[in-house]
Amino acid sequence: MSCNHTHSKSPACVTHSIWNSDLLSAVACGALLVAALIAPRCGASASSVLAILLASCVAGGWHVTIRSLEQLGRFHFDVDLLMLVAAIGAGFIGRFEESAILLLLFSLGHGLEGLATNRARNAIRTLGTLTPKVARVVRDGRELEVPVEDLAVGDLVRVMAGERIAVDGEIREGVSAVDQSPITGESVPVVKEIGADVFAGTVNGDGLLLVATTKLASQTTMARMVTLVEESHANKGRTQRLTERFTRIYTPIVLVSVPAIIVVLVSFFDMSFSDAFLRAMAVLVGASPCALVISTPSAVLAGVAQAARSGVLIKGGMHLESLGIVRAIAFDKTGTVTLGRPDVTDVVAAEGFNERDVIAIALALDQFSSHPLAQAVVRKARRDGVVAREIAEVRALPGRGVEGMIDGKLALVAGPRSFVGSGGVVIPPVMRSHIEHLQNQARTVSVITHGEHLVGVIAMADQVRPHIAALFVRLKSLGIRHLVMLTGDNAAVATAVAAPLGIDEVKAGLLPEQKIEAVHELMKRWGVVAMVGDGVNDAPALASATVGIAMGATGTDVALEAADIALMADDLSKLPFAVGLSRRARRTITQNVALSLGVVGVLIPCALFGFVELNWAVVLHEGSTVVVAFNALRLLLYKESA
Repeated sequence: MSCNHTHSKSPACVTHSIWNSDLLSAVACGALLVAALIAPRCGASASSVLAILLASCVAGGWHVTIRSLEQLGRFHFDVDLLMLVAAIGAGFIGRFEESAILLLLFSLGHGLEGLATNRARNAIRTLGTLTPKVARVVRDGRELEVPVEDLAVGDLVRVMAGERIAVDGEIREGVSAVDQSPITGESVPVVKEIGADVFAGTVNGDGLLLVATTKLASQTTMARMVTLVEESHANKGRTQRLTERFTRIYTPIVLVSVPAIIVVLVSFFDMSFSDAFLRAMAVLVGASPCALVISTPSAVLAGVAQAARSGVLIKGGMHLESLGIVRAIAFDKTGTVTLGRPDVTDVVAAEGFNERDVIAIALALDQFSSHPLAQAVVRKARRDGVVAREIAEVRALPGRGVEGMIDGKLALVAGPRSFVGSGGVVIPPVMRSHIEHLQNQARTVSVITHGEHLVGVIAMADQVRPHIAALFVRLKSLGIRHLVMLTGDNAAVATAVAAPLGIDEVKAGLLPEQKIEAVHELMKRWGVVAMVGDGVNDAPALASATVGIAMGATGTDVALEAADIALMADDLSKLPFAVGLSRRARRTITQNVALSLGVVGVLIPCALFGFVELNWAVVLHEGSTVVVAFNALRLLLYKESA
């Protein structure tokens, strides 16, 4: 006796119009019912009034009749059939006004409920409409407008200033700030240069871009997001599964009880068959768990839609509900808590030199290297406007560093160990003290020399993501009890990173399989645990947790497939939003279930003892269904509290 709330419309047919077949039926039924009520005052005959009433019943009941027959063909007994039987029964005993009113209220309730549900679906589908249908392709020096479905990998697409990007691709020419909010939820445009990835549906800024297509239209990040969100209803949450199990047992009990009520009322309470039948129909309507059946899926649909619009992909009601009761969250360190790349933190110049001298010589040695430490020096020099010294005969020293000739003297950048007992440049005690202090702070130190002179040292470390300490505070305010950092780094590095962030526990020196064991141990202690990682090397640990959360999913297909929840941007800023939304969704589901069961619990005895007649039973039943749908719809307005 589950409610068929999608009716005959497929998702593809849903539009932004407020009108649907149920609302149209309700309007026609209501108009004819009003005409039948005022016709006798205009001198119409009884047969004419009856004909108008029958037309009203047909107008209000044709849609429910079609749906009921479709469900009967599948041996499904739903609330549509119950309402249809009640309406036919009322007409059978000559109560055509009540039959028309019942069908009017039922169609109106279904129409308003469908309007609310379609609004949630349209919130998802609007994402898919953001991608242009036509792209400006450059072929043989000419620009052609080509449907995006016909594009092949490697096609070059020209994107003008202010246009939406039509493809997932890589920038080959141009620089521009791109608004990625439709996918990542980022409020600030991101500057994209040659070699950077861009995504279909995002908005180009004021630059002219030439983009090489890397994915077919059906495989773009946007297309896959929309598909995964639309399919998320198949992944049912615990509450929805319990509700369905309950209705499977509850339905036959109600169906058997209704004829028994008629027999008892006629046999033992001296009630006429027509009155007993109407009372039994009122009980049947009141007992129908229509609002209960939609209480969870409507909230899940709205919650998943709002998350997707904000750059968070939640792949089903199970994960939405689970995140709402998470008590502990484990974070990978490198690339999650930190940026995943080293940056220069300290520059200490030796006597006779300044910081710019240190950077200029280090840049001369490192500028052609792709090593992460060398690239950190290059970024530092670029930020500070330092120009490299002229250098010749640059040579890499495997396991040590890089050397080259500057002004006829040998310049060297290497780790401190290279200068222990080497017979070369001696590091004075003061500088050794600086180096030891920096290393105790879990920083990697490079020593720069020129000829016989020590120029200085540069310290580098993987930088913690900006504002992450405040983010952890927000998570704690949302009810997260325990924050853990898991890493393969040594304990000193891990502790140095975690100490100022408010992380409750650090597990260091872990191999991938040991991360899985750590997650299982957390689940024994805290029950429901989420794991946050980059979605690639953390995939086993993500799969082991109650909820696996991958970040930066725009850059990796693995994240979209492996994770239960994906933060589309390469940062954690949306994690508190996702946790808060999930907790709000759970509260909404609880409210909906309580309201649904409460209305059923009140209606059954009230209808059975005659306090609520059939028409009022329909009003209260359909009213509770509409309230549940619109209560769920409020999730589309959810925003994280400051």
